[in-house]
Amino acid sequence: MSLEPKHVCQARCPGMTKVASVGPIGFAHIRNLDQRSQPLTFTVEQFQSLRPVLRMQPLTPWQLQCIQELSSCRLQRMPVQYILGEWDFQGLSLKMAPPVFIPRPETEELVEWVLEEVAQKPGMVGAQGGPLILEVGCGSGAISLSLLSQLPQSQVIAVDKGEAAIALTHENAWRLQLQDRIRIVPLDVTSEGSWAHLQPWGPMDLVVSNPPYVFHQDMEQLAPEICSYEDPAALDGGEKGMDIIMHVLALAPRLLKDSGSIFLEVDPRHPELVGSWLQSRPDLSLDLVSVRRDFCGRPRFLHIRRSGPWGGCPGDSWPGPQPARVPR
Repeated sequence: MSLEPKHVCQARCPGMTKVASVGPIGFAHIRNLDQRSQPLTFTVEQFQSLRPVLRMQPLTPWQLQCIQELSSCRLQRMPVQYILGEWDFQGLSLKMAPPVFIPRPETEELVEWVLEEVAQKPGMVGAQGGPLILEVGCGSGAISLSLLSQLPQSQVIAVDKGEAAIALTHENAWRLQLQDRIRIVPLDVTSEGSWAHLQPWGPMDLVVSNPPYVFHQDMEQLAPEICSYEDPAALDGGEKGMDIIMHVLALAPRLLKDSGSIFLEVDPRHPELVGSWLQSRPDLSLDLVSVRRDFCGRPRFLHIRRSGPWGGCPGDSWPGPQPARVPR
């Protein structure tokens, strides 16, 4: 999508003291490039978008200083999304700010899959005319707000344990004028009894999550753009990348309606691990019904369905992950 000319963005890095003024921006296809290619592609397209007369016009000292400061941020390996202060996701312009997790192109595919399933299966639509959706780990609000924008009758409960993420989701919801259909709740789903805070809004039609799923031993291999700026708690999924996934799956049966669905983004090694773990937990009444590959051909997304009645229960009966171990 294109933003209006004279879009103003604030780079947040040491030494950045001014606001940089840049011209019309087209983000839609830049998002499909890796982090090394995005800045160069953005620069080329930004230059090409200028009127010919401006291409020959000398830069002012203030503009030169802004460029130097923006370049300095990038040389410090700050992600271009943080430097610009916003990024495109599913056609929405979302504010970005460190250390909140930056939504990746794969997650757009997760949203598209959810939209496909809702369109094809009327049973996913709630009594209010659209699905009631719970997003676990909302970050910038990318998943929740894109679903709300494309499902006009839907409502979302978005939860995250990070204060910065909660604040950013609030801000993006107001920017997009979607604040009336989303309830944003600060909540750590790993805490005992957390599901009880959400039960009054249930039963849910869908649970959607892009949880922390990086294997702990892989964290040190992440690019500097990631490990130096983004919140590690939004990435590190524990020894097998399953810590938060197990909590989400244990939480969901207490909140989902009968035949309600869970859509997850996971590591390509997880489909087998999740399938085995669910078999070890028949009490959850959850079935792995489908695995979808991402645009690189990796098994990246899971569709899990509840096969029993709504599991609401007294507040002292926490269904957190039992001792069943993650298969090795």
